[in-house]
Amino acid sequence: MSWSRATLQRVTRADAFQDRRRHQRVKVSIPGRYMLPDHREYPCQTLDMSPGGVALIAPVSGPIGSRVVIYLDHIGRLEGQLVRNIENGFAAQLRVSPLKRDKLADQLTWMANRHLLGVPEDRRHERIEPVTKRAMLKPGDGTEAIVRIIDVSISGAALETALRPPVGTYVTVGRTDGVVVRHFAEGIAIEFLKELPIERFDPGIRL
Repeated sequence: MSWSRATLQRVTRADAFQDRRRHQRVKVSIPGRYMLPDHREYPCQTLDMSPGGVALIAPVSGPIGSRVVIYLDHIGRLEGQLVRNIENGFAAQLRVSPLKRDKLADQLTWMANRHLLGVPEDRRHERIEPVTKRAMLKPGDGTEAIVRIIDVSISGAALETALRPPVGTYVTVGRTDGVVVRHFAEGIAIEFLKELPIERFDPGIRL
């Protein structure tokens, strides 16, 4: 079987596109958790990601070359190797099958472009506005401040505050421990170290 030059060019362009797609990094903010070789788990959030690697905002890093298991919302379980430390986190090379790599490319393409399509943000858990909106925020450096709780879910909260503890900082809001995972115009978002009991989750909840 012989192919024309035009056909060969189309095939070559298609292969090149697929190769770029498998390695292109996109900026996506996906919350999750990760486990280092000591089997301890920590919260994390992606900075950018490709089907072959990910950069994570993470409170604790491990030795270069060590194994890391990552659980990301909407994506699931991934395994990889820690390849370098970055500010407030680390980067890992992912070990995925060709089939999983293609699926991951589709997921990342969708997540990166969903805001362009006007698709509402998909949240893991329902968020509510608590009746008691004021709480004490303690970043752990001896300072403390009154903040306003914008909304809360069983896994985290958005806080209106002028304080900007670095992403990855462990904090206490009220009596609930968490870690800062994001900054936004009005304040910060935190992820709780332990999910709130579902039986306590109603507008009358106090952190």
